[in-house]
Amino acid sequence: MDIQLQSAAPIKKYAFFAFISLITALTIYLVVKPTRPSFDASELTFTTAEQGPLDIYVNSFGEFISHEERLLTAPARGKVAEILHRPGAVVTPSTIIAKLINPQLQQDVSQATGELSQAKAQLAAFKFEQESERLNHLGKIEALKASLEQAQLELSVNKQLLSFGTVSKIKLQRAQLALKQSQNSLDFQQKKYQQFIEMQGYQLTQKTIEVEQQQRKLSVLNQQLDNMNIRAGLHGTLQHLDIALGESVNLGQSIAKVGSLDKLIARIRLPQRQADQISLGAQVIIDTQKGKIAAHITRIESVVTDGSVLAEAALDGELTSNARPSLTISAKVFVEHKPHATHIAQSAGLRPSTKQTLFVRANNQIEQRKVTFGHLTKNRLIIDSGLQAGDVIVTNDMRDFHHFTTLELVQ
Repeated sequence: MDIQLQSAAPIKKYAFFAFISLITALTIYLVVKPTRPSFDASELTFTTAEQGPLDIYVNSFGEFISHEERLLTAPARGKVAEILHRPGAVVTPSTIIAKLINPQLQQDVSQATGELSQAKAQLAAFKFEQESERLNHLGKIEALKASLEQAQLELSVNKQLLSFGTVSKIKLQRAQLALKQSQNSLDFQQKKYQQFIEMQGYQLTQKTIEVEQQQRKLSVLNQQLDNMNIRAGLHGTLQHLDIALGESVNLGQSIAKVGSLDKLIARIRLPQRQADQISLGAQVIIDTQKGKIAAHITRIESVVTDGSVLAEAALDGELTSNARPSLTISAKVFVEHKPHATHIAQSAGLRPSTKQTLFVRANNQIEQRKVTFGHLTKNRLIIDSGLQAGDVIVTNDMRDFHHFTTLELVQ
């Protein structure tokens, strides 16, 4: 049997082509391979991570609002006759903002004034009548006293005459009876007079109460009429005006809103994710662009609106020259104190609460590193991970070189 051996020439041919392909690919790689760039250290900007105590503050914004506010309403039905001040005007408690008119109220005041005068006249007449009655009673008492004295005298004379035997005993008894009757009449009249005085006191009190009621009624109407001149009621500014000239208003309808000018509080919007970390009484630094004011948190709402939570802060420091209601402000709210925080100065491109790829200096080169940043507080970025105290990072924009893990650094 014949054995046929395969020729080795095709194998050598395939090996040759494979070698040529490998050399070609290697050549292409060496040609296309990017060269690792180098940087002059003097052309880069560096910052160094530090460690130490740091107070954490949350940046927020808001505005000043009046600490004292007053809603002015219509004291009665009426029509707007005059508008004397517009929103933004500085007012005092006695400043008249608008005037309302109500003909019916004016008529009620006139009628109440006449009724009061009539009640006073009736009271005066009653006093004269009662005085006359009192004098009549006193006159009767005096007449009875005189009769009593006369009866006493006749009794005394009859007793003397009886001792002389010139008068009968029956006449003496009549004199004694007349004395007793005079005494009883006087006692009765005096009791009647006392009752009259008591009754007169009650009637006088009733008449006086009627006059006082009428006076109070007139006073209320006059006050209501005076209140038709809508006054500010406090020192501040007119914030809103809800009426127009000639408009008819009803009792209790909103007229205007006034807020204090020099007594302010700050209303700030806290980021939702950080609001839970802030407690009542937390320190606040308010920036008005013309100065800073110390404050503290007094109230935090629980409702989240557009990713923020409203809070109020009482001002502890002096107001700046531009402080006024509705002034937009920025604020830093204290969150916590970290005794050993790792942090760096904020630079362009470094953002709080993000994870970024940065170049960190290592001897004669810079290398990529993943860094996680936390809060930004007073231009210092908290480092949650990726850096240690003493690490030096490049703050230049290196986005075009992120496909290199390391870069050469030339001194």
